Amino acid sequence: MSVPNDGTIPRLLHEAAERDPGGVWLRADDGELGFAGARAQVARIAWALRDARVGRGDLVLVTARTTPPYVLCWLALMTLGAVCVPVNPRSTRTELAGLLRQAEPYVIITDAGLRGLVEDAREDAGKAATLLDVADLVGDWTAAGTDPAGRPLPPASVLPEDLAVLIPTSGTTGRSKLVMQTHRAYTMAGEGFPYWLGLTAEDRLMTSLPLFHINAPAYSVLGSLACGAGLITLPRFSASGFLDAARRHGATEFNAIGAMLEILMRQPERPGDADTPLRLCYTGPAPAKDRQLEIERRFGLRVVVGYALSESPYGLIWPHGTRPYGTLGAPRQHPRLGVVNHARVVGEDGREAALGEPGELLLRNPAVTPGYWGMPEETAKILDDGWLRTGDLVTAGADGMYTFVARKKEVLRRRGENLSPLEVEQTVEAHPDVRECAVIGVPSELSEEEVKAFVVPAPGARPDPAELRAWTAERLAAFKVPRYWQLVDDLPRTPTARVAKHRLPAGRTPDEYDAGG
Repeated sequence: MSVPNDGTIPRLLHEAAERDPGGVWLRADDGELGFAGARAQVARIAWALRDARVGRGDLVLVTARTTPPYVLCWLALMTLGAVCVPVNPRSTRTELAGLLRQAEPYVIITDAGLRGLVEDAREDAGKAATLLDVADLVGDWTAAGTDPAGRPLPPASVLPEDLAVLIPTSGTTGRSKLVMQTHRAYTMAGEGFPYWLGLTAEDRLMTSLPLFHINAPAYSVLGSLACGAGLITLPRFSASGFLDAARRHGATEFNAIGAMLEILMRQPERPGDADTPLRLCYTGPAPAKDRQLEIERRFGLRVVVGYALSESPYGLIWPHGTRPYGTLGAPRQHPRLGVVNHARVVGEDGREAALGEPGELLLRNPAVTPGYWGMPEETAKILDDGWLRTGDLVTAGADGMYTFVARKKEVLRRRGENLSPLEVEQTVEAHPDVRECAVIGVPSELSEEEVKAFVVPAPGARPDPAELRAWTAERLAAFKVPRYWQLVDDLPRTPTARVAKHRLPAGRTPDEYDAGG
């Protein structure tokens, strides 16, 4: 079997299979698969995709569920040098059609449960992409057989600078931005993650995070391959069953985003909450120090805080063995390449901010995105002479640690997902009884934000907030649908006639409609 090029995703799989061919890598409730078996499965799936005429540089949209078959299909696409466009399987028909028009994929990989929705979206988009079923490609994911030495991986000549993934992420324009990421970025993230957390081949990484983000594929999937650890996939996050799953599979580490830790803390406390193999949790942003200590005491583990974004998995992290509570840590570095990641804090005027002075965080490293697919103007806004403008405001400390202050960009964060207020506003404004809508983030009891919509009725109309919520839920994924709704006569304006969202009440009001969490 040919050895893939250095700095590519296939190389991590190949080296893991060479180091420990008999070791068990992938685990789920319906079976397990070893390192060599995974390489064999990936080779077989890659040939099936090759037979479907998928090759280097082809865009393939994947309705990415967090299951072993989807993980193996993703690795097969990476082996071929194809470019994966992983999408949220909870996307609506309208959202999928928009992504199909934007990315124009050559092939779509989906499953029986989503096939009808995908077919409808494909028809709406007017695209002729070929549909492949993940079950047909993978079959029994646990039955890989022996490594097919007589039929090596399809030749693809994958290079570190080749595009690997286009990550859909909400933007302030309402249109999804497709973040271009390379094999080099993913490989560096996979090699760095065990180094940052102190993970070894004795660990088992458990993830319920979605494969359509960068976290699970780059850190959990590739991190486990890089250090020879096991990987456990859960199809979804279930607070009531999470600790039992960790015990069942022997998990020692998991990644948490959004409100996951707070949701776990809200479960009824049981005497055995700390009686699991779990020893590490990677999360961001940082909980308050006292709350973090409560979490660690209850579950008997250590929380490591970091910061990254789709545009670069090399952000900030607590240096190994340190506990700089309340901070995002220092720039992440690579275990083999050394110091490759640099950070700056700049003010509105572009000058370097003083220590303790808030400013925008800029990053420069080899894992920074080349930009947004098909959006040169948006790309120019975030890339400045090799520096990535993160859109997040931080302060730098004398100890080299950075502390989060606020988001400069308007994108909201809810339930671990980014969403564009403009996209929600445009959807609500399409209702015949609505003249105008403004959407903001308001405090949430689960951390991050809840979404509130201020609606100006059309002349002579008096829309029902419950009906507006149902209208929006038919057209947008659930995490984008506002929880709070308030009818108003008008919206506050700036001198230039823009909506002054900072003047909208972020607190609860007696006349608002609460649709519940």
